[in-house]
Amino acid sequence: MALADLTLTEASEAIRERRHSPVELVEAVLDRVERVEPRLHAYAAVTADRARHAAVRAEREIAAGRYRGPLHGVPMGLKDLIDVGGMATAAGSRIRADHRAGSDSAVAERLSAAGAVLLGKTHTHEFAYGLTTPQTNNAWDQGRVAGGSSGGSAVAVAAGTATFALGTDTGGSIRVPASLNGVVGLKPTYGLVSRHGVTSLSWSLDHVGPITRTVEDASLVLAELTGYDPRDPASVPAPGGGHRPSGADLSGLRVGVPRNYYFERVDPEVEAAVRGAVACLAELGARLVDVEIPMAEHVQAVQWGLMVPEATAYHERGLRSAPDLYADDVRALLEAGELMSAGDYVRAQRARTLMREAWAGLLDGVDVIAAPTVPMTAAPAGQTTVTWQDGTVESVSDAYVRLSAPADITGVPALTLPVGRDSAGLPIGMQLLGRPFGEDVVLRAGHAYERARPAAMGRTATAA
Repeated sequence: MALADLTLTEASEAIRERRHSPVELVEAVLDRVERVEPRLHAYAAVTADRARHAAVRAEREIAAGRYRGPLHGVPMGLKDLIDVGGMATAAGSRIRADHRAGSDSAVAERLSAAGAVLLGKTHTHEFAYGLTTPQTNNAWDQGRVAGGSSGGSAVAVAAGTATFALGTDTGGSIRVPASLNGVVGLKPTYGLVSRHGVTSLSWSLDHVGPITRTVEDASLVLAELTGYDPRDPASVPAPGGGHRPSGADLSGLRVGVPRNYYFERVDPEVEAAVRGAVACLAELGARLVDVEIPMAEHVQAVQWGLMVPEATAYHERGLRSAPDLYADDVRALLEAGELMSAGDYVRAQRARTLMREAWAGLLDGVDVIAAPTVPMTAAPAGQTTVTWQDGTVESVSDAYVRLSAPADITGVPALTLPVGRDSAGLPIGMQLLGRPFGEDVVLRAGHAYERARPAAMGRTATAA
């Protein structure tokens, strides 16, 4: 196997056991970047010299017995919303073209302390306000969307141009591109990972989390990211738990299978793959429980009712001073936020409170909920709508956000992992949602599946 195709777990073990050095691994990944980046456009900026210097430093530290842990010497990408001191954080926007971060974000600090090697900043849909990442091509089919807004991070991991990456998730922006590119994405519980130094889309919905090739890889990254940070008002002390899953026995685990919402207006191939994966969980000992998703008819109204006015408030100054520097689609959404009343926003907040309470009751009866991550695989680039079998016409963005938004509204942890491919060879993802701060349980279920069906996990995309 090529070094650029190693999972994080494999790369970490190879470095720790001195079978390969950080310099070898980073050079292999940079070589992959040089070869495929002109076709995929995952990166907004590649910092090759910085990465090489960091790899040499990591190699010397490890040789001297100063091994920092499983991320030491491993190459990564950071979404271009995440500050790294001295580097540009353009957020995919012309209005931020001259912005340079004065200091590291909290997550960049933590990853640097863990010895991870930064390869560069990955593309985002402008200010994370979209579900396609138009600069970036899907890793499996360059004529299809990468998903967004963390499309660059997902494509980099899928193509082997980063061993792992970070993204952000406000309405599904980690999980959507991870699903569409056949990799793992984890949106942690709201408040578990600090957002200090990360450009905001919607402060009450924003999350930061890892995109990796396997569930075990995601657990390794999450362990380095968690911890209370007073610089983020939403940050909370992490409860106990090591996050790293083990074993494949799911005996006693109750898996909720939704009767409504999550399997409505879903491509038949996606539904078949996800139901097959749910059946696999049952074969591993889990008990399947039919569940009713509460307040399902209000999900999209609440999501947009919170996100749109919060995003507009964040961009108020830029929208006044330089509106032409925003892309047309983002500018239209920001201007729409000016038309929403304070009453609308308050009602959305009240509805979110009720939804959180209802989901808490739902998750009292099950340990995780299993469902499709997105209702369809990667759409052709430029496609704006999808027509479902019942004749309903839906925008591509609304389709992608529909199944991912509940976890952002309620703040519960949500993991997507690949469970198959459709007839066009495009990846299909299953989503596992758990109780707040129940990452250990969600990761345990995902890891058990990946051990039972290893062919679905950790593969580098064919387009690479």
